[in-house]
Amino acid sequence: MNSGPPIVTNAQIADILEQVADRLEAQHANIYRIDAYRAGAAVVRRYETSIQDLALTEGREGLDALPQIGSSLSASIDEIAHAGRLRLLERLDGTLSPVELFKTVPGVGEELAERIHRELDIDTLEALEVAAHDGRLDAVAGFGPRRLEAIRDILATMLARSARGRARRFEELRQAGAQVSVPETPEARPDVHLLLDRDREYREKVEADELPRIAPKRNNPQGAAWLPVLHSYEDGWHFTTLFSNTDRAHELGRVRDWVVVYFERDGHEGQCTIVTEYRGPLVGKRVVRGREDEVASLEDVPPGAE
Repeated sequence: MNSGPPIVTNAQIADILEQVADRLEAQHANIYRIDAYRAGAAVVRRYETSIQDLALTEGREGLDALPQIGSSLSASIDEIAHAGRLRLLERLDGTLSPVELFKTVPGVGEELAERIHRELDIDTLEALEVAAHDGRLDAVAGFGPRRLEAIRDILATMLARSARGRARRFEELRQAGAQVSVPETPEARPDVHLLLDRDREYREKVEADELPRIAPKRNNPQGAAWLPVLHSYEDGWHFTTLFSNTDRAHELGRVRDWVVVYFERDGHEGQCTIVTEYRGPLVGKRVVRGREDEVASLEDVPPGAE
């Protein structure tokens, strides 16, 4: 299995950063973030040697040392250097489905990605990594011992580099049987009340028809711009909020109930899904999937969508 990164030139990296800036501007995002991506693109385009080589040899520290390149931008450049693509841009374009996400893993093609999503019902790289350790991925056709071991190594590199929710990720891996130790650094993710506030703000603005809309590539045969998107900022976090456009959400008729919140701060990024609970003590309330206990501890849990 060839797990080496595709070759990307400085001009190609700069083009991707400029596309991000264009999408953010069209979606009414924060002007400072837009300017940061445009300034970063200019720095990359003018750089005399290979930015990809810099990222591969010196990592984020080397990128952070460049002028006008902050931690968030260096994380984006690092991802492009290693993967040849940027999930942020695909998310802004409405093209990043779970299948497309799994295809960013070297060695996982369209058919295998669809099989993983269909048979395991997972939709994040973190969940895929856990499945690679707890035995579930072994049962998916196409995963022999060598490929499974390679996927584990690749995901460990990808997720460690992205710095997404390390403490929770390591704990889940340990429970799945992987030999890992939990890092001492605190988990970087927003409080549930911030996430629920984003959910409330998004649904209110959708109802008032105050948000720009994008035309997602999946589950949109007419190519209509129907998916509202909200960019917001709170407590140092940048949030991108939109309805779930996954196959599962469409199959169950939950598109306008399942709200996906992407978050990023200082190179730490992740996502969560907020839904109306249909069972248990929180029935009828909005909950952050995977963090129900934290939601239950709140004094005022918001009601579900009507």
